[in-house]
Amino acid sequence: MSETPSSQPDPQAEQPFISHLIELRDRLIRALIAVGVVFAVLLVYPGPSGLFDLLARPLIAHLPHGSNMIAIGVITPFLVPLKLTMLAALLVALPVVLYQLWAFVAPGLYAHERRLVLPLVVLSTVLFYLGVAFAYFIVLGRLFTFIQAVAPKVITAAPDIESYLSFVLTLFLAFGSAFEVPVVLMLLVRFEVLTVPQLKAWRSYFIVAAFAIAAVITPPDVFSQSSLAVSMILLYEVGIVGSGLLARYSAKPDEGEGEGEAKARGEGETKPEAAASGEGSGGDS
Repeated sequence: MSETPSSQPDPQAEQPFISHLIELRDRLIRALIAVGVVFAVLLVYPGPSGLFDLLARPLIAHLPHGSNMIAIGVITPFLVPLKLTMLAALLVALPVVLYQLWAFVAPGLYAHERRLVLPLVVLSTVLFYLGVAFAYFIVLGRLFTFIQAVAPKVITAAPDIESYLSFVLTLFLAFGSAFEVPVVLMLLVRFEVLTVPQLKAWRSYFIVAAFAIAAVITPPDVFSQSSLAVSMILLYEVGIVGSGLLARYSAKPDEGEGEGEAKARGEGETKPEAAASGEGSGGDS
């Protein structure tokens, strides 16, 4: 009994999948090369020790005269600055990494989706950088001032460098993530999970939630908690404005309009999956 055509493997269906894997590998290699190049540059200047000195500057400026940081582990003085250099390289090369991700998924998106994704990727990157900068330049200095003011006078402050790195990275991640509030709100409104009137109606609930989140993920001092909460509240308002503009100027086309656009654009605007299936059916005929 002959085997039916449906049970036979389709080589034309396997080829696009393999090509996608090859492209993904190439994109990952390019992203890793970008991180590696930045890491090599940071190793030369300012160097791991110089980079850690820069990170520790807000704390050193507020330590008592004659106090320094300590390293408890044997190889901690080597590993901690090296770890910081790797993380800094990833942070600096983040635009390249996100661009490689965008370049991989962009061919599978429609034109109106590409117009939405790329600005949001750029906006989310900028907001994350702003959150990290806000934590470093504004929050850390005032936080250490508060700690030294309430610390008992009989205690000599000598923080461990590994604990300090973990603490600062947690604070950077908290503020960087909190600054993504406008992007999250715009996506929720764009995909019709929420509406702008709902966001306005839930403003008071978000204020309470912002202070609760800030109390959990920040150190137990008034300044850092209030700084994060107030930032989230202001960014919530920015997200409401941005969501309204996004809903007004980049409305998602309905199905009928989308079909008409697809016919008018031809195969150039179809997704790669649809184009591949069309070529396969044409070759079989």
